[in-house]
Amino acid sequence: MQIDLHFGMTWVVARAAGFSPKDAKVIAHASQYVDDATNQGTIKFSNGATYKRITTAHKMLDYRNLQSLKNQQVWIPFHFLPGNDGLPAGSNPSGSFIRKLVCKPNSYVAKDMVDECIANRHRPYALHLLGITSHVFIDTYGHQGFAGVQHQINNVDNIRDHNGQLDSNWMQRVSDYFMDVMQDEIPSLGHGQALSNPDLPHQHWSYMNGLGERIERNNPKDFLEAANELCKVYQTYLQHTPVGLSSHIKTLIAQCFSEFDMDGGELRLKLWLEAIARDRFGLGAYQLAYIAKGLGSWKHQALGTVLSDGDEDDYLFSQAFLSSDWKLFHDAAKQHRFNVVDIILPRYGICVS
Repeated sequence: MQIDLHFGMTWVVARAAGFSPKDAKVIAHASQYVDDATNQGTIKFSNGATYKRITTAHKMLDYRNLQSLKNQQVWIPFHFLPGNDGLPAGSNPSGSFIRKLVCKPNSYVAKDMVDECIANRHRPYALHLLGITSHVFIDTYGHQGFAGVQHQINNVDNIRDHNGQLDSNWMQRVSDYFMDVMQDEIPSLGHGQALSNPDLPHQHWSYMNGLGERIERNNPKDFLEAANELCKVYQTYLQHTPVGLSSHIKTLIAQCFSEFDMDGGELRLKLWLEAIARDRFGLGAYQLAYIAKGLGSWKHQALGTVLSDGDEDDYLFSQAFLSSDWKLFHDAAKQHRFNVVDIILPRYGICVS
């Protein structure tokens, strides 16, 4: 999924579940920031203090770099949560090991991830962790059928729309994106070969995967289910009865999927933010905005830098840094990665590096 859902829709769902506008904004910002925390390395302060952050995503150019594709500790815990073929811990799917790694909507692995998140509700970074968990949780719907490793199962061919019409320009767009490499050299990680088709909330489509299976996808249906199940996650977190979204809110979200039918996520986000500001969802009018990098961003607020990439030689340390949203996000990201990689996946016989 893209920024319109990870930020805009996530805020709506969090508010509908009972979070305050301010807390919903932290959750939604952290959810989207998973896609934008692309820098790595240690932050150095002029007083000798240091802080080591982690990367939760790769830049678009890095995505075309085969070296970055090998980083399973980014792709698997933050974007392509293994689904164990929908089976509980201790059960193994038939076939090869790759079946364990393929994303499945609302899998037992995803439920365990939510449980670990809720178990950390007392942490200073609890809302940031919930935002990261939200990102990964709804991506189990958008990324279903794909795995966060290079494997032929991620190969995509014969993409068709909901009318069965072949997308004749698909291969050219894939080739252009991956810098004109040959078809047999296109990276087969995640949904790269499917381009943005798995992320578009208005898209009905189908494709042939690398195992020769015809996969049918109805994004509006799947994404509405993702929103409803995410609401239940939030209600459970708040210790409310997990009943999901009201029929009214579900109808409004479905209308947004249908109406906001452009392919650009930023364009769709603008419409979501306008709808929120007009109180279209009946949750209270709110001026919501997201700044990924530079002036006004979480990193700028924490460190005083407006650099989008890289770092200053050193930063002036202040006590406020310790409670900044930027640091709390990275604290939460470390906790999330530990939860998934070291606690949950071994229960399912999955080890990643």
